[in-house]
Amino acid sequence: MTAPALARSQPIDAGAAALMVGLTFSWGLNYVAAKISYAGYDPVFLSIMRSLIGGLCVVAWCRWRGIALLSRDGTLAAGIGVGLLFGVEFLFLYIGLEHTTVARNTLLVNSMPFWMLLGGHFFLGEHMTTRKVFGLALAFAGLVLVFADKLGAYKDTMLVGDLLSLGAGLAWAGTNILIKRSNLTSVPAEKLLLYQLAGAAVVGLVVMPFSGPPVRVFALTPTLALLFQAIYVVAFTYVLWFWMLGRYPASGLSSFAFLTPIFGVLCGALFLGEPLSPGVFAALVLIVAGLVIVNRPSRRQIPGEVPDA
Repeated sequence: MTAPALARSQPIDAGAAALMVGLTFSWGLNYVAAKISYAGYDPVFLSIMRSLIGGLCVVAWCRWRGIALLSRDGTLAAGIGVGLLFGVEFLFLYIGLEHTTVARNTLLVNSMPFWMLLGGHFFLGEHMTTRKVFGLALAFAGLVLVFADKLGAYKDTMLVGDLLSLGAGLAWAGTNILIKRSNLTSVPAEKLLLYQLAGAAVVGLVVMPFSGPPVRVFALTPTLALLFQAIYVVAFTYVLWFWMLGRYPASGLSSFAFLTPIFGVLCGALFLGEPLSPGVFAALVLIVAGLVIVNRPSRRQIPGEVPDA
């Protein structure tokens, strides 16, 4: 089932690119907030609380704006599928992070644009050209450059953690593809987000009995970091992301995901005092060059065709 939005996807313009840079910076900053909040709360418990608090904020926004959430629109089945994929994504991400390094986890989760490029080609009609592959290869090379000095040899169950992290990237791409393939692109972004937050909360509740104590140390700073993630990152930036996903080519938007770990490294250096190597700046050049190549519109575009972005 192909959503009508597929036929009216727009090329990635300067405004959309600027919004995506802002979103990826926010998601990079979210790594800092998560690291701070882990000092006080278990990661699985944090996932549940982010979903619940963020979901309540979205529901309150919908009531204030008069956005219908319970109307019969034929999206329940797709919504459940997207919610489960979203929940599995974070389940794989958190469990994988327990067995591998943050660098390896971030790198493998952010392999999503490659799976998105393949899925967009086969399922969304977003043709995978040589230029797109080359641009993504440049961006990925920049990402590898950032973490090259941090990737060490396998230890114990690190392979399991790496495979789970890769699975999180696949689930992330699968979520985006299912959204674009279904009629979920025709519903308000807020309702789409609530489907996913509900799925994340349910999956988190299933896993919670097997995780550690929910509250490690109750303190102000970790609590503020949790609220930042729930209210700003979940309730605001995710709604904006899904709104854009319904209006622009999924593979083009997803290619900006390469900026998120870069911004995470930069924010870690700025706010947590983590070391910043010169390779980061070289990586940024590669990533920006790759994004420009991937998102440059085709010179000869047939009217009504999905833009080559």
